[in-house]
Amino acid sequence: MKRRILPVAVALAASAALLLTACGGADDKSSKNDKIAGADTGSSQASASPSATPSNSAERPKITLPKGVKDAFEDWKTGDTTKDAVLSDAAQARRALDYAGTQGNTKEPAVSFYWKGDALVDAVDWVKWFVDNNSTYIGTVRYYDANVTVSIKSSAVVIYCSDESRAYNKNKKTKKVEITPATSKSYVLYNTRLEKDSEGVWRTVGIVSQRGYKSCVQ
Repeated sequence: MKRRILPVAVALAASAALLLTACGGADDKSSKNDKIAGADTGSSQASASPSATPSNSAERPKITLPKGVKDAFEDWKTGDTTKDAVLSDAAQARRALDYAGTQGNTKEPAVSFYWKGDALVDAVDWVKWFVDNNSTYIGTVRYYDANVTVSIKSSAVVIYCSDESRAYNKNKKTKKVEITPATSKSYVLYNTRLEKDSEGVWRTVGIVSQRGYKSCVQ
């Protein structure tokens, strides 16, 4: 699928360090083969461990992707209550963005619920790409190899991969689907920073990405 990605990291290692620093510092838990250690989810909804119940003080928006579109989060759970709560909201932020993209709605409430600050500006700009190109997409996008680091009680970093090889752009006017072959560019690495608000919601406040990142290519 040829779609614009969120802010590109020219040098991902540097940008990742920047996010981790902004988060208050974190231990480097990457493996020797540069594969991102992760927690993955296999359902179309954000998955968290039974103990990771999101705060009931916030009424989270219901997100239902249109027919023919699926977000597959592969094992996004760690067994740690706090980390799984972070992963759950990080996944919902991604689903909110994908939903807004399919709807061509830059004012989708779920986006402004899960995205804040500069990250919200970037998210809206991402959705605007679909609007400007009269486009949507169909198919499945996989999100996998998620690695979460919580440095302090209200700040965390989530790094994960996406696989867009089974998702295809669709022109809204002509209904034509653009079938493209899978390449290394079908895989994207995302590095996100989240902060927990007073209602217990982990909102995405920073994001960088790199298409074709070697650790994500499968």
